[in-house]
Formats: sequence, C-alpha cells, structure tokens
Amino acid sequence: MEQARFGAPGRDFALGVEEELIVVDRATLALSHTGTDVLGAMEVPEGTGSAHPDTYAALVEFASPVVRDAAAGAAAVGALRARARSAGGTLLGAGIHPDGGFGDVVHVDEPRYHEIHAQLRGLLRRTPTCALHVHVGMPDAPTAIHTYNTLREHLPLLQALAANSPFWHGRDSGLASARAQLFRGYPRGDIPPAFADFDDFEETVAGLVAAGDAPDYTFLWWDLRPHPRLGTVEVRAMDAQSALWSVAALAALVHGLARAGAEAPAPARWTPREMLMESSFRAARDGVRASLLHDGALRPVPEIARAAVRRALPFARELGVEEQLGLVERILAEGGGADRQRAAHAAGGMPALLRHLAGETAAE
Repeated sequence: MEQARFGAPGRDFALGVEEELIVVDRATLALSHTGTDVLGAMEVPEGTGSAHPDTYAALVEFASPVVRDAAAGAAAVGALRARARSAGGTLLGAGIHPDGGFGDVVHVDEPRYHEIHAQLRGLLRRTPTCALHVHVGMPDAPTAIHTYNTLREHLPLLQALAANSPFWHGRDSGLASARAQLFRGYPRGDIPPAFADFDDFEETVAGLVAAGDAPDYTFLWWDLRPHPRLGTVEVRAMDAQSALWSVAALAALVHGLARAGAEAPAPARWTPREMLMESSFRAARDGVRASLLHDGALRPVPEIARAAVRRALPFARELGVEEQLGLVERILAEGGGADRQRAAHAAGGMPALLRHLAGETAAE
C-alpha cells in the first residue's frame, strides 16, 4: 500500500463531504445519461471543491474542499449543486432513481469504470446507485484505526437516518434503502472487521486486493474504510440526500462521533461483523422506524440517535455547528428521505415524488 498521508498540516479532524447525484431530464425527470455534459459546462473555481463523473453517465459526484465543519461542507456541495443548475443540469438526490428502468444504464468511458464494469458485469447494469460519503482527517495511523473502529459501531444508525431509496423500477421496494441492498451484491460491499492496528489493516487489505485481483484498496467498497491516500477515515454507508439540511445533519453527526470516538477507550470487544450486518439490514429495511442492536439489546432508532447526538454534542458546540447537529432531531420528527418520498408518492404518484426530489435537491 502506498505511504499513508495521515497528519497533513491543518487537516487533523478536518472534514470533507462527497455526494453522488442523479442527472435527470428537465421536463420528464427521467434518468438522463448526460452527466459528463453537465460537468463540462460547469465552472468550478479553484478552492471551491470538485465535480467529477462517476461510474454511471447519469450521475455527477460533487466534493467539498477540506473544511472545518459540517456547515461549511454542506454549503460547499450546495454551491456545486447551484453551479450544475446554472450549467443546465437538473439533479435528484436519492439512493437510486425511483422510476429508473432496470438496465437503463450507460457507463462512463474511463479506464477505472471499464475495470469496475469488467469485474461486476451484470451487477453494474441494473440501475445507478448514489451515496453520501463523509471524510474525517486523521492525525496519525493509530488514531485512524481507533476512530474507524468506533465509527464502525454507528454504521447501522447512520444508514437508518440516511435511508432515501424506497422505490426501485417504479415500485415500492418495501425497504427504506433499496440502494444499500443493491450495493450488498458487490464484492467487498459490506461492513469490514475491526482492526487491531494499522498493520492488521494493511495485511487485510493486501490479502483482499490479491484475492480479488483488484488494482488497489479503493476497490474495497466497504461501508467504512481508512483512506491512507487522503489521510482520512471515510464513512460510505449513507444514501445520497435530496435536502441540504439533511446532508449537514448527517455530516455533523459523523464528525462529532469521529471526534468522540478518537478520545474514547476501546471496549473489551468490538461488535462482530455478523451482528452489525444484521442491524444494517434492519436499518435499510425500516429506516428511522428500525430497531437496532445497541448496548446488548434491540432498541429503536430514535433512542440510539439521541444518544449519539449527546455523544457528538460537545464537539459540535466547539465547532459552532450545534444547529446542524440538532437537525438529526428533525429527521426523527419529520421522517427521513424514504418517509418523505413515500408521502409524496401517496399524495400524487410517481410524478409528484419526482417533483418532490427535484425540488428538495434544488432548494438552497
């Protein structure tokens, strides 16, 4: 593995927010395989973040610059959304397009995506999937592994709060996050184990890369991973969001939990992968209405979420983003993205649902 870049000056516990968004036709709001056209027409001044293609031509990927807090991260991706609209793009924030036809897929013509397609074949021809990723900068490799282990315990909660893909191929999947289960079909698309130290992580990665004949560790599509190339720990378990306020809430929670976890002592035993995967499925199925394993028993998501907010609150106060962290309570009160999608569909069918997502995604 290339040399780790943890501890870059000024980046200890700094934040980065990445989101994948769906490009749609302005009139019909159907999938539009024109992401590279939108990106080509966008102007992204230096220092304001980045805008790139992803595996699918109907997606764009926006990333904030390295920022201090969740408010700045959400503002940066919000500004990139606005630049895309100015360039003629219409975007939806969701884990998958609710009405995308099975196989309505075009892949971006770049070597990395050719390699992914060669590996995954028909799995990559179903429908595009979109996620929200949050990076937290780490001061050194030991802190990165310890923080990774602590954040790993919170993955089902984060997945439940972010669940935003109840519809697939025009029908209600019965799940809050169909994207999560689609993604589980990929090799290495799961929750990895806890690691004893950075050497343990490197040995595991080397073995998996060799076993999978993968180019490098970025082909490990885990829900959470240390990212030595960037010097971060990266949370990858969450559906893309339509509402910017929800992006801010989730980023603030991840950031606060990472800060808290870095300072917390290790427990006698980290939760086994098998048990986290069970809670992960329950989170994807039921969203904010799920009950998840927590402190040795199944407990409702609101109870677990409020405990997580209390854990993150001192660090949110320190950064001045207590308001953003408090928006987790809004998710619990109003429902997550999956709940809002279902409410829009109940009110006016698929056309109303697509208008809802486009409207939330365009709101500043």
